[in-house]
Amino acid sequence: MTSRPRVLICSLIVWAHQEVQDLLGDIADIIWMDSPDRASFLADCKPGGKYDGIIGIYRENESASAIGRYDKTIIDGLPPSVKWIAHNGAGYDPVDVHACIARGIYLSNTPGAVDDATATTALYLLISTMRQYSFPERSLRSLTWKPAGINRIAHDITNKTLAILGLGGIGKRLAELVQSFPMRVIYHSRNKVADAPAYCEYFADVEEMLGQADVLSVHVPLRKETEGLVGEKWIRALKPGAIIINTARGKVIDEEALIRALKDGHLAAAGLDVFPNEPQVNPRFLDFPQVTLLPHMGTENQDTQKKMEVRALQNLRDFLTTGKGKDLVTEYQTSKVKPRL
Repeated sequence: MTSRPRVLICSLIVWAHQEVQDLLGDIADIIWMDSPDRASFLADCKPGGKYDGIIGIYRENESASAIGRYDKTIIDGLPPSVKWIAHNGAGYDPVDVHACIARGIYLSNTPGAVDDATATTALYLLISTMRQYSFPERSLRSLTWKPAGINRIAHDITNKTLAILGLGGIGKRLAELVQSFPMRVIYHSRNKVADAPAYCEYFADVEEMLGQADVLSVHVPLRKETEGLVGEKWIRALKPGAIIINTARGKVIDEEALIRALKDGHLAAAGLDVFPNEPQVNPRFLDFPQVTLLPHMGTENQDTQKKMEVRALQNLRDFLTTGKGKDLVTEYQTSKVKPRL
């Protein structure tokens, strides 16, 4: 009798408990990660350990509180049997993808599942910064009513120009949402997006795009080559009085350049949901009342989080049943990784 494959849930399922059984229970033996720390986890991955022989892993970000990120040390310490890591999240920078490729391990993420929630977060930041709602709300809560001069820095949104840096699923959803005003939408991606809506105008020259933007919304993944991508040059290419929105990753923007542009008035405002060293936030942002700050709220709702859990679990099931999943991350399109079934 052939033994069933073993899969590891690392470490929490918050919403999709029944789906774990529905998607994996009939085809795999499910093991739950209970290692209290990094050293214990690596020990449990050794031959004879309780994770020995696992083929697939469901991985979510909360596991980092016990064992840390899936860096090269963790990836290299996984049992040689591991073939697939199903990461719960659209952004997969907590997993060393190059270490995975070197080990012949596939990595999937959860695109699509986060599009609506992240796009509506970006929309909130756009509205808050253009209309300057965050500052007066704080003023009202301190029982001092409305700050003087808000009308001098607030703007209507209708007919303004939104520039989207990275027209993926989230960027396209945001572009759709702002048609309600409407806004003009322009975008730059590595290549022109084949299925971009007709109302999205492509710019091959990013600086030409930036020069026309009232608002820049950033939607690029964090990789080594995108760290500090939005730096001094691109920020200064925005027309004076522009606004930057970031719901991607904090390190994609040069934080010091952003603060300088806020301080000297080149940027009118910023709306930030992400920061370079979360959960720490640069206290200098608190000096700018026109900046709207959120503590990485992009996917903080139960509907989206369940969709993300289910999508990651489905990737794992697809691999176990067909040898491949639908959501391999970008790096595998050009890598030499081959199936090891």
